[in-house]
Amino acid sequence: MILADTSVWIDYLNGQITPQTDLLDDCLVEGTLAMGDLIFLEILQGVKDEKQFKKVKTKLSLLDQYSMFGSDMIFKCANNYRTLRKKGITIRKTNDVIIASFCIERKMGLLYFDRDFKPFSEFLGLKSAY
Repeated sequence: MILADTSVWIDYLNGQITPQTDLLDDCLVEGTLAMGDLIFLEILQGVKDEKQFKKVKTKLSLLDQYSMFGSDMIFKCANNYRTLRKKGITIRKTNDVIIASFCIERKMGLLYFDRDFKPFSEFLGLKSAY
């Protein structure tokens, strides 16, 4: 199973064709894509049209669902953030720290093109799905 970052989902839902959205589409067909609750929340927050909101909510609810952040992840996320800070790298969004740390802990691939995930791949073992 892999997760796709919110930015890839946004491009996919907006009909943009990129290597990442092509891979997301392939994973949907193959049944190898899962959904994290934090990513699901970010996606739904960005849907403005009520009809599309209901459609997206229904379709994405069919994917295997994962709870990404609980008390067991607090120290793992903080340690990952601090490790990167010590290397002079500042991750801009806490959500990205949570998503990357979850994937590292679960040994799940992450489909992304957001530059904030690259240090997690380079230094902390995040598996890129692309």
